[in-house]
Amino acid sequence: MQHKLVVFDNSGVLVDSEALGNRLLAEMLTAEGVPTTFADAVTHYLGTSFADVLATVRRNTGVTLAEDFGDRFHARLFETFERELTAMPGIHGVLDELDALGVPYCVASNDTADRVRVTLGLTGLAARLAGRVLGADLVALPKPAPDLFLLAAERFGVAPEECLVVEDSARGVAAARAAGTTVFGLASLTPRDRLSGAHRVLGSLAELRPLLPGLCAVPQFLEARA
Repeated sequence: MQHKLVVFDNSGVLVDSEALGNRLLAEMLTAEGVPTTFADAVTHYLGTSFADVLATVRRNTGVTLAEDFGDRFHARLFETFERELTAMPGIHGVLDELDALGVPYCVASNDTADRVRVTLGLTGLAARLAGRVLGADLVALPKPAPDLFLLAAERFGVAPEECLVVEDSARGVAAARAAGTTVFGLASLTPRDRLSGAHRVLGSLAELRPLLPGLCAVPQFLEARA
């Protein structure tokens, strides 16, 4: 299949936020009387919604976190982002390659579109993805429902099976498979076995760049120029 659109998740794929978020979550849960290591946070909470985090804590420990826990977490998280958030290693090279090939790309995230734009702005990616941000606030159901990827295909005028999705969570992989796309799992932080539903699992974005010419449909004018 020659893919006509590449769709990236945001957190953990475009921006290196998963490590920061799980480190902070482990710290704050421990302070709330739920001892949690960074490895625990990655194992139990990476790629889940915050509502799922609260439900998992309650189910596993019997602790009901304070009503303002989520607000406090997100406030501290964005303070951390402003100081420390960076683009994922290798993403600029991948986007450079797609630009050279003439292949369009976008971001489809379970965060709101506004929140995605904030993180892209903090990492120097905003200009590259201007007008290409799709958030969960634009669809009826977030991942693992296929709605976001179906919307991406519709917006760019391609069939879902012509999309290549890059995801770092089991929930995102499930959504991409349900939409009928090809999905590559990115296991830079996520354990590889949690991405076993992907068509291929990569250890880094550096592994993706050299594959793109063979994966993507190059526009005819570029083929003729070459």
